[in-house]
Amino acid sequence: MVDVAHLGWPVALVGELDHRLLKAPRLKLRAVHVSPAGSAVYAVDLRVRKPNAGAGLSTAVLHSLEHFLLEGFTRLLPAHFLSVGVMGCQTGFYLGFADEGRVAVLGDALATLLAGVATATAVPYARVDQCGNWQNHDLAGAQAVAAEILAARPVWLDAA
Repeated sequence: MVDVAHLGWPVALVGELDHRLLKAPRLKLRAVHVSPAGSAVYAVDLRVRKPNAGAGLSTAVLHSLEHFLLEGFTRLLPAHFLSVGVMGCQTGFYLGFADEGRVAVLGDALATLLAGVATATAVPYARVDQCGNWQNHDLAGAQAVAAEILAARPVWLDAA
């Protein structure tokens, strides 16, 4: 069993929560899965917009942020980052990490990559040879949302 409090996560907010109570932008530990060999996979929610509030992200902004998260976590946490998935409700992202669940490490990596979005001149992996919908990106929109997420860092763990 993983001691999530020791990793910095608020224990009462781990797991599935009533979506009417969720706040955004926030970072929340959804689950930890430990393999029989002892490896841990951490499923983390990056909630960008409040659910059911009529303020979901556009597909172009969501798509661009997905690319920034993929590139950034791959670069910053290469031994631990597994994947990024878009929430179908268009309110955030699912992040997967192997054997790294410390809030300080994940939060610092997220903050670093979000700060880099502000100075980006292009969306990563957004060329026709790298992306299945390469024309569906919004750099300026991704930069604005990244700034919103970064500005909320002091309350990232106050998910509900």
